[in-house]
Amino acid sequence: MKSVIVGTDGSETANQAVRAAATLAAANGARLTIVSAFVPVPRSRVRAEARQAPSDVAFSVNPREDVEDTLKQAVAAAKRVGVENVRTASREGDPADAIISVAEELHADLVVIGNRGMSDPGAKRFLLSSVPDKISHHAPCSVLIVRTT
Repeated sequence: MKSVIVGTDGSETANQAVRAAATLAAANGARLTIVSAFVPVPRSRVRAEARQAPSDVAFSVNPREDVEDTLKQAVAAAKRVGVENVRTASREGDPADAIISVAEELHADLVVIGNRGMSDPGAKRFLLSSVPDKISHHAPCSVLIVRTT
């Protein structure tokens, strides 16, 4: 295994998937790419926030600000597990599409995703929420769905 992709939205369940992916990447000496999708912040809000920020940091207010913070935290978690080669990718749009796209571009060996949104026990217990379901059906490589709930 040379390339592992993991998606995160910064939630605790996503953090569990990041830790699992990082553990696998570290054990195999693989590159870990952490992906996060975002919906851009309206330009008017970005301009308003930049005007309110101190002048020395106003330049850093941007539509990807929140996702960049999420990715920084995930990289730190991966490095604590021992991953040496960590990349990030932030993509506008649907989270599943973002993860699949990065996996295709990097010829990933494995995509790791949390099972967040699994249905309650009973007749629907085997149905995944939309993101893991879409990834499990459309990823260009193997998929590991980490039990996070």
